[in-house]
Amino acid sequence: MQKSVHRPLVLASTSLYRKELLGRLHLAFDTAAPGVDETPLPDEKPAELAARLALTKARAVADIRPNCVVIGSDQVADLYGIPLGKPGNFERAKAQLRQMRGKTVVFQTAMAVVCIQTGYCAQALVPVHVRYRCFSDAEIDHYLHREQPFDCAGSSKSEGLGIAMMESIANDDPTALIGLPLIRLCTMLRGAGIAVMGTL
Repeated sequence: MQKSVHRPLVLASTSLYRKELLGRLHLAFDTAAPGVDETPLPDEKPAELAARLALTKARAVADIRPNCVVIGSDQVADLYGIPLGKPGNFERAKAQLRQMRGKTVVFQTAMAVVCIQTGYCAQALVPVHVRYRCFSDAEIDHYLHREQPFDCAGSSKSEGLGIAMMESIANDDPTALIGLPLIRLCTMLRGAGIAVMGTL
């Protein structure tokens, strides 16, 4: 564990979902766009992709803010080894959800916490297993029109109407599915010298 000193905290993401989650810890932090190419490498597995991107994002911001503790995170929906990213539009979202119905999808949520100045680097992968109902095309259309989850991995927005499309969720951290596993993150931040509860 790093010695407790005041270091600025930065979230290497412009995601409103991750910003809201990190805000729950009542820590002062900035956000920064990492500007990272998220294209999968050839034959890269979903968990490997998420882990690589989380670390790449954290390092990209840490390189220009070396005195800060930087959090990088990424999530990839894993459909039996097929990576499902952010759909971007209605048509791709509908195609994703048609693939997912009646099946179990593993949301591979990866994090990295980096501080260049201290040499601290920690990584974690928190998978979430989601079993989906055999929902209809009409239900897909209703959900997509209401939630427009086009910036969510696998078109899945569990904090909204998307929860009605699921049969079960199995994981160790209720915030992991939204995109930032706070239980694991608190451990990593303490290791970086951030006093999450006011003291280490």
